[in-house]
Amino acid sequence: MLEIIAIVLVVLWVLGLVSSTSMGGFIHILLVIAVIVILVRVIQGRR
Repeated sequence: MLEIIAIVLVVLWVLGLVSSTSMGGFIHILLVIAVIVILVRVIQGRR
């Protein structure tokens, strides 16, 4: 589920970069948060 959200955010972020809309910054922040959450889950899963 979380991976699907991250993929969607990556796609939206790339579209934001291409179209250079004002939503690009907001989507970039959401993408960074999603990557941090995924990394935390991977690190906790290896314990």
